Parts: sequence; structure tokens; C-alpha cells
Amino acid sequence: MNEAMQGEAEPTRQTTGNSVERKEFLTFTLGKEEYGIEILKVQEIRSYERVTRIANAPAFIKGVVNLRGTIVPIVDMRIKFNLGSAEYTDFTVVIILNVADRVVGMVVDSVSDVISLGPDQIRPAPDFSASMGTEYITGLGTVDSRMLILVDIEALMSASDMALMSQDTVH
Repeated sequence: MNEAMQGEAEPTRQTTGNSVERKEFLTFTLGKEEYGIEILKVQEIRSYERVTRIANAPAFIKGVVNLRGTIVPIVDMRIKFNLGSAEYTDFTVVIILNVADRVVGMVVDSVSDVISLGPDQIRPAPDFSASMGTEYITGLGTVDSRMLILVDIEALMSASDMALMSQDTVH
């Protein structure tokens, strides 16, 4: 009986040839731009709280917070993307992410909503020189008149300049 139950507990995620694979994104704002990250990377959304500063950390790493016993580095995305200084308001939030087996928080101006995009709504990122670097942009999503900059948050948070991931994991 246990073997039968174990077999049923493992759902398969196969897509048929005629089904369209849609992805869900959490959308957030930084300044006047709207961004999207895969919802599967999001652990929770919290209001901004005071952080403990870490000496000699890059400017975009605001510090760390203790989240239920886990020390979580907090990255200010406005500073990381060179969008000017951030004003912390009642709408400022921290998106807690689980990326590359690490819990990381990112400060954004506000969270908008969760949207589902099909392949026909995602365009490749244009080839241009940006302060963020296009290697972290997976594409541009369109919903009605809205345009979203879709970010590969795992690649961004795992980048060597972020100094967030342990160097012993790099071979």
C-alpha cells in the first residue's frame, strides 16, 4: 500500500503537443519601470524593515535581516540597476527569494501582481548596452498596454559581483 501511495504522490508535469506552456511572473516596480520574475523563485513578500549593515559590503547590499533564524542578505535593486537612490515608503517591500539554494531578499518600490504569460507574449530582449547587462534579461513581456522587463533572478543573484553565493560552490 505504501508503494502505491508513493507512486500517486509524484505528479507528472508533461505537456501535450497542443497545450501552450504559460509561465507565471511576480511583477514589481522600480521607478517607472515594471519588472517580472518567475513566481516559483518567490518565497514570500514582506514590508521593508531595518537591516543590519555589513562592513565593506557593496552599496547595493543594504545589509542582512534575521528571518525566522535564517540570516538573509538584502539587495536594493534600485542601486543594483543604477536607478538612483531609493526612497523607502510604506509601499517599499522586500521580496524574499529562494535562488541557488540560498535565501535572498530584494528591495523593490512596490509589488504589482502575478501575471501569466504565454510564449506569444514574450519577446527576446533587445541587444543594447545597459547598466544591468542584458544577460539578466530573459525577455520583454507584454500584457495589454503594459511592458514588463523579465529578469532571470537566479542568474542575477548568482553573479559573482553580487557576492551572495559561497565561492566554494564555484569550481
